[in-house]
Amino acid sequence: MTTGPWDVVIAGGAVTGSATAWWLLRMQPGLRVLVIEKDPSYAQAATALSVASVRQQFSNPVNVEISRFGVEFIRNFAERIGPEGGIPSLGLKENGYLFLAGTEDGARLMEELAAMQRDLGAATEVLDPDALRRRFPWMNFDDVTAGSIGARDEGWFDNMGLLNGFRASARAMGAVFMHDRVTGVERDGERIVAVHAAQAGRIACGAFLCAAGTGSAAICRSAGIDIPVEPRKRTVFVIDAPNARHPGAPLIIDHSGIYLRPEHGGWITATVPEVDGPCDEGDWEPDHAQFEDAIWPRLYARSEGFDAVKVTRFWVGHYDYNTLDQNAILGRWPGTENFHIAAGFSGHGLQQSPAVGRGLAEMILTGGFQTLDLSPLGPERVLENRPFLEKAVV
Repeated sequence: MTTGPWDVVIAGGAVTGSATAWWLLRMQPGLRVLVIEKDPSYAQAATALSVASVRQQFSNPVNVEISRFGVEFIRNFAERIGPEGGIPSLGLKENGYLFLAGTEDGARLMEELAAMQRDLGAATEVLDPDALRRRFPWMNFDDVTAGSIGARDEGWFDNMGLLNGFRASARAMGAVFMHDRVTGVERDGERIVAVHAAQAGRIACGAFLCAAGTGSAAICRSAGIDIPVEPRKRTVFVIDAPNARHPGAPLIIDHSGIYLRPEHGGWITATVPEVDGPCDEGDWEPDHAQFEDAIWPRLYARSEGFDAVKVTRFWVGHYDYNTLDQNAILGRWPGTENFHIAAGFSGHGLQQSPAVGRGLAEMILTGGFQTLDLSPLGPERVLENRPFLEKAVV
């Protein structure tokens, strides 16, 4: 079956695909945009399973600038998206991020990065252990050399509100969202001429964007493109700690290898598995042992208030993990005229979606990034095996 013609077809209707559709129609009203999403409930989408946070504390200036734009967009989302989005507020809670360093080298790096972040408009400050004790007397900092915290513009928000607002407003402007699964693309030389979907069959397109999360690698392979992106499993725990109720606490990135943040009187916490490799796309089995074996001892070492803890809920999410450098791969694939990619976010896609969607729309419509230069995240580095490393990966 042939459907279309469509000016732009997007594989993946979660936050990156929906944000790009919104920006495309905002920039060029009347554009024919089709978004194909395999699961409109988003039950297993990284967007829905995200811890839903935004920060300025990155080591690469481009990532800082992406989040500088993102946090302002999130804060003023209702105004930005318009009444068609149906979202009055994303409820941004600016408790900040607190990164903890355990070595002198780590403390020096924090000072360097904080200076760069402040130059770009962030409010990062670095505290010594005594200052940390004064600000957070309920924590133990005996093994900490320094902590960096964002006094503003960092925190967490309504992840599904962001997605639903982009999606609803894009639909109001004419985008079509189709429940289907992209099985491959049809390539003629340097052009993608059509997308193949499991139910709809052949769909002609003028430009194509692959924003399918962990499914992106398979779609790329159908076009003869290899990307270093694989699914990585994370188990997230919601816990109740009656002796450690600190609703004003920041999101804490502990050098011991865990993170935690307040959540409705309790906490959300997780860690990176000791053996962290690709998982099967159908593997949604939680790793319960992580909490007892790895997380709880580190929580108690940081604060004795975590002596009595109960796991009340948990979930499993999949990162589209970029094994080259854990940064997103964004832009037009070299050697093609109209194959665009947004994959490998490695856990940062939600907070980056406002700026990334804008940049991808600019690239599709004009052939280049216009307002913010995202070219350091371009796919050329994949072909050249040239990592663009981000030191502040969580």
